[in-house]
Amino acid sequence: MRLVFAGTPQTALPSLRALIGSPRHEVVAVVTRPDAQSGRGRKVHPSPVAQLAEESGIEILRPAKASDPAFLERLRELAPDCCPVVAYGALLPQAALDIPRHGWVNLHFSLLPAWRGAAPVQHAVLHGDEITGACTFQIVKELDAGPVYGVLTERIQPHDTSGALLERLAEAGAELLVATLDGIEDGTLEARPQPPEGVSYAPKLTVDDARVDWAAPAMRIDRLIRACTPSPGAWSEFRGQRVKLGPVRLAPGAERLKPGEISAGKKAVLVGTGTHPVELGEVQPQGKRVMTAVEWARGVRPAPEDRLA
Repeated sequence: MRLVFAGTPQTALPSLRALIGSPRHEVVAVVTRPDAQSGRGRKVHPSPVAQLAEESGIEILRPAKASDPAFLERLRELAPDCCPVVAYGALLPQAALDIPRHGWVNLHFSLLPAWRGAAPVQHAVLHGDEITGACTFQIVKELDAGPVYGVLTERIQPHDTSGALLERLAEAGAELLVATLDGIEDGTLEARPQPPEGVSYAPKLTVDDARVDWAAPAMRIDRLIRACTPSPGAWSEFRGQRVKLGPVRLAPGAERLKPGEISAGKKAVLVGTGTHPVELGEVQPQGKRVMTAVEWARGVRPAPEDRLA
């Protein structure tokens, strides 16, 4: 089939590579978000999908909005049979959905109808799900509500961050997406409606969401930090300055500490929670490099009255 692929971040690259390498399909163009500022220098960079498309000699479309008339006209000229989507990051109007004869097929990283929305992997980790997965489905006007073509499952490991889990799902999901398009092309695959029960939503986690509440149970803090790793990055404050936090280790056998209270030893740094303490992992003070919690504590020398807050 003639394909126009829509995607933006690194997560979309395994699927785009798989489709470029597929003998049954031709990627005639990609649709991606406009170039954006990133990095410490805030320089403007193309998206990872745009970079791969350029390296592969594929036409790149960067509409400010998918409803732009010029974009819709070019999409009609390209005459795609289907438009696969992985983390594009913008809403698609009905005028765009109507152009390919097989519609737009999205690879979404949850077991629909659970965790519809922008951050399904983060919410699966945050809420302590044991199993997650990925689905391919037909995009409709309602958010992530279209009929499902295919499903894969993935167990969430006890120490998974959202970044590590998403990386696995992106690789496995690429195979699912190619298989889905193969089935659509040869007529052997039929999309099935999502069940009305079990619908949940996964809005984007903000920087404010990522602040650690040390009065929460240790397990909740562990899940929050892993869900926010690498983005938006969990954090707390120490002496009025922000400190980014990497994943922690539960320490149920340690002596109880008050929420936010710090116990710094030679080999470990413990922090009190609403239940038992947790052991800090990596720490990044504001404006400084990432370091171990022991290195950080050695530098700041927390006093008995100091707290993470």
